[in-house]
Amino acid sequence: MNSVRSEPPRPTPPGSEPPGNGSLYVARQKIHPREVNGTFQFLRRFTLIGVLGAFYTLCWVPWGDRQAILWDLPARRFHILWMTFFPQDFIYLAILLVLAAVSLLFFTALAGRLWCGYTCPQTLWTELFLWIERKTEGDRAQRLKLDKAPWTREKILRRGSKQVIWIALGFWTGLTFVGYFTPIRELITELVQFRLGPWETFWVFFYGFATYGNAGFLREQVCIYMCPYARFQSAMFDRDSLIISYDEQRGEPRGSRRRGSDVKAAGLGDCIDCTMCVQVCPTGIDIRKGLQYECIGCAACIDVCDQVMDRMGYPRGLVRYTTQNALDGKPTHILRPRVLIYATILLVAGSLTLYSILTRPSLSMDVLRDRNALFRTLDDGRIENSYTLKINNRSEITHSYRLEARGIEGIEAQSDPATITLSPGAVQPIPARIRVPEGTVQGPVHIELILRTVDDPDAPTIRETARFFGPLPR
Repeated sequence: MNSVRSEPPRPTPPGSEPPGNGSLYVARQKIHPREVNGTFQFLRRFTLIGVLGAFYTLCWVPWGDRQAILWDLPARRFHILWMTFFPQDFIYLAILLVLAAVSLLFFTALAGRLWCGYTCPQTLWTELFLWIERKTEGDRAQRLKLDKAPWTREKILRRGSKQVIWIALGFWTGLTFVGYFTPIRELITELVQFRLGPWETFWVFFYGFATYGNAGFLREQVCIYMCPYARFQSAMFDRDSLIISYDEQRGEPRGSRRRGSDVKAAGLGDCIDCTMCVQVCPTGIDIRKGLQYECIGCAACIDVCDQVMDRMGYPRGLVRYTTQNALDGKPTHILRPRVLIYATILLVAGSLTLYSILTRPSLSMDVLRDRNALFRTLDDGRIENSYTLKINNRSEITHSYRLEARGIEGIEAQSDPATITLSPGAVQPIPARIRVPEGTVQGPVHIELILRTVDDPDAPTIRETARFFGPLPR
């Protein structure tokens, strides 16, 4: 398909022609997107407030004697609300990453770059930094004028105040990020007392500088040149994917005109060539040239074009979410096999993962037989099998356990030590010996090993089935 086209090279602005050394690089032209309001921009701002608001506040929410979300690396405990995860639970992280990849495939096949336009951290922080720039330097026309103006007291104050706020926001972002790994209140106390550790200091400034640089200066350059998603997105679209498109059949030929003029007599389409869709684009593309890989799906061009159509008295939707099949007059199939497959995978795998997380036991035990000998006959005639028990205490407090065995009359279980004590999150191999009276077992049989919590009667009891080997009948 031909859904993504690269925009032709922009003309070199006067004064930035490449030198006579054959260089192919052109100086970057800073993009000042115009502010626009509308349905899609309201959704983007709502998402921005929700996502960044959660990021900046959740580390301050208390939960018992700790904060609600804390990735405690030194203690190897990862707290999310009432749940505590340990390194052995990282299988859930791998599953969540796979589900995130499938989600990206699903939403891209369904409606293009929804992730980029609405929830990508680069997009969200860039919008926040742009909002600060508008408040300190003015609207698009004022910022363009300020770029060309000489350095005066007013320009220094406007640019300086913007940089101060940007730096403060970047630093606070870095501090918040580290606050999810070191308790935020301890981190603030150490900062005020100038006792930040070397790693905390490094990550605060590294993440703060990355936010300041990416959202304040690089902006669209990250999306155009650094993000790999822009490069392979065309392989994830098809002709039924909802994408932001310009209706060329309706809009062409474009041209300016007065409101109420006879468009048909003038031989013009609905596009008045106001270039507003270009002015609001955060990556500086012209959507009228077709969908390009630089488009992040922010839908700003849809909102501003609808406003222009309203002023001109034309129907909305000259630029809209649509499909290539719809533009070509063909039927569109939103619920098609690939979308249904992605949705099914997400629903089933996501539900099972959530159920597994919510019902995971606070205690687990794996039973490994000693492979060096099937059994051993003791001096008193009893038969003994040796095992290694890998016991994992997944609770947040220390517990003591005792081993029992069932399944054969007169069976005895011994562990070393007899009372097993494990700290929170600990995984410990415990040697165990199971003995049965002489003559009670012939060949392999199944037994049940039971691990009881001694210090908490309400704690779960773990039962595992194991094979016990005895002498074969003669």
